[in-house]
Amino acid sequence: MTKFILYILTTIITVWAMDGLNINAIFKKNQVVKARVAYFLILLSIIYLVTNLIYDFVYIKLF
Repeated sequence: MTKFILYILTTIITVWAMDGLNINAIFKKNQVVKARVAYFLILLSIIYLVTNLIYDFVYIKLF
């Protein structure tokens, strides 16, 4: 349950932070679908890594 709450909080913060990026500038013109897929994969990766980092850090400190 704790990890689920961390996933939700991390998702909210990550989406808010990634909203400031202009990822379309990285891709070629008219490659909107590829840019969205890359954005989604980057978002999922950051959420997973940050959640596990926080969870492991708290777990090690407590036990």
